[in-house]
Amino acid sequence: MSGFGLDNLPYGVFSRPGGERRLGVRLGTDVVDLSSLGGHLAAGSLNPLMAAGRAEWRAAREAVIAHVTAGPPLIPLSAVTLHLPFEVADYTDFYSSEQHALTVSKILRPNAPGLPPQWKHLPIGYHGRSATVVVSGTPIRRPSGQIAEGVFGPSRRLDVEAEVGFVVGVPGRRLATTDFAEHVFGLTLVNDWSARDLQAWEYRPLGPFLAKSFATSISPWVVPLDALATVPAVPQDPEPLDYLRPSGPGFDLRLSVEWNDTPVSRPPFASMYWTAAQQLAHLTSNGAAVRTGDLYASGTVSGPERDQAGSFLELTWNGTEQVKLADGTRRGFLEDGDHVRIAGTARSAAGTEISLGSVSGTVVA
Repeated sequence: MSGFGLDNLPYGVFSRPGGERRLGVRLGTDVVDLSSLGGHLAAGSLNPLMAAGRAEWRAAREAVIAHVTAGPPLIPLSAVTLHLPFEVADYTDFYSSEQHALTVSKILRPNAPGLPPQWKHLPIGYHGRSATVVVSGTPIRRPSGQIAEGVFGPSRRLDVEAEVGFVVGVPGRRLATTDFAEHVFGLTLVNDWSARDLQAWEYRPLGPFLAKSFATSISPWVVPLDALATVPAVPQDPEPLDYLRPSGPGFDLRLSVEWNDTPVSRPPFASMYWTAAQQLAHLTSNGAAVRTGDLYASGTVSGPERDQAGSFLELTWNGTEQVKLADGTRRGFLEDGDHVRIAGTARSAAGTEISLGSVSGTVVA
């Protein structure tokens, strides 16, 4: 089933030409309509099911597996339009790959490379814009902004960030790391597009702003947590504060990045320093609330090797070491017309390899 069998069954929202939006699950290269099951599964968005809580999530998954096993009509993916699978409430992006942070520091601060002093004490993040979260396949218009003193224009160093997003189902505040599985419904692939030249000019002292807020693409599929196997998290030194312990589960996810159909990178998620449970605990530790549909992303996923980079900033060393693509052209950053696809696989709770789907986008002028 190409990673989309009974061990997976990720949720999505689809419509047929002229039809209403419906909830479905992916099975191979087809979609199974869930509307006949009624209740939360008859909605046109995942939000009602996500808000219902873990007991309902498990009951719904059992009902879906039984329904799919019974052999319902299958709808080819080619016959439907896929939409955002949930209504995005808020969006937060973290910075949790130690290797990514170290490499970016070497590139941008070669005279003083290294982690910020607080990096291993808390999951660093920033709040983005939910209004610019778009479903995979949506064209990405090149952003404009200030790129130097007195200079306003289109970004010349447009980049990607291969990430994993976690989707909140049950609202809450001041959550513990042990609350993670009761509040987070599932995960989805994320490309948090970035304009590096806008970022370089604006990010000090307050960090990313317009360089990141213009577009964030997500996969049309949300893989429920119950479908995924967990692995031990990365050891942390120094030991985090009490509210960030225990660290919570890790996930053995393997990403891949294609640039104009050329495979260029395979970022490993299992090496992320801060876990999704710690990110959620930190996000709510000051009393801030999360709502149904909140999306928070891992930050760029990168490994120690160049071909494990989750951004083109790292892959091309800030554009100075261009990548040769299959058509013979070379790239440092994204040009108009370029297409990027980020895909992923994972180990399922049943021990099989499953697909996380993909998130793609094409840059337009």
